Amino acid sequence: MNAEFDAGLYRWVVRLSQHTPGPLDSVVRLFSDYGVGVFAVLMLWAWWRARGGGDRARMAAVLAVPVVVVLAFLANDVVKSIFTEQRPCQTLHVAPTVEACPALGDWSFPSNHSAIAAASAVALLLADRRLGRIAVPFALLLGASRVWIGVHYPHDVLAGFVLGGVVAWLLMLAVRRLGVRLPTPTVPLGPRLQRRRG
Repeated sequence: MNAEFDAGLYRWVVRLSQHTPGPLDSVVRLFSDYGVGVFAVLMLWAWWRARGGGDRARMAAVLAVPVVVVLAFLANDVVKSIFTEQRPCQTLHVAPTVEACPALGDWSFPSNHSAIAAASAVALLLADRRLGRIAVPFALLLGASRVWIGVHYPHDVLAGFVLGGVVAWLLMLAVRRLGVRLPTPTVPLGPRLQRRRG
C-alpha cells in the first residue's frame, strides 16, 4: 500500500515529539501502550450500572460490549494481514521515535489500538450513552498517541477508527434487536399477595 500521502504529516508529528520534554513523551507512550485498559474499566463500570435494574435488553448490550470489541479486533487483524504495510518508522527513517520501532513484519495498517478504541467507544455509546461519552475522547487520544510515538501513519489510525467503529456499530445494532425480543422477567408474587388475591 502506498503510504506516502500522509508521510509529511507523520514526519511533522514525530519531529514535534522529538522536541517535547522526556517525561511528557513517557506519559504518552505509557498511555499509548496500555490505554486500552481504560475501556476495560468503563466496561466494568457499565456492567455495574446495569446490574439489578431488571432491564434485560440493557444488560445484554453491556455484556456484549467486550465480545464486540474482540470481534472488531479480529476483523482489523485480518485486514492488516491482507495489506501488509510496514511501519512508518521502518520505511521513513525518522529515528529516534518515542516508541522503539516494531520489527519488520509487524504490520501497520490499520492500527489495532485504534480499532479497539473505536469499537469500545461505539459499543459503549450504544450500551450506556453516559459512559460512551467518556470513552470517545479517550479513543481519539489513543489513536493520536499512536502517531505521536512513531509507530503508525495517520491513515493507519483513521482506518482503524473506521473499521473498528463500523464493526462495533453493526454488531451492537444486532445485539440491541435481539435484546428487544428478550422476554421481560416476571417477578413472582409473595405468599401474602397470593393469599390476598385468592
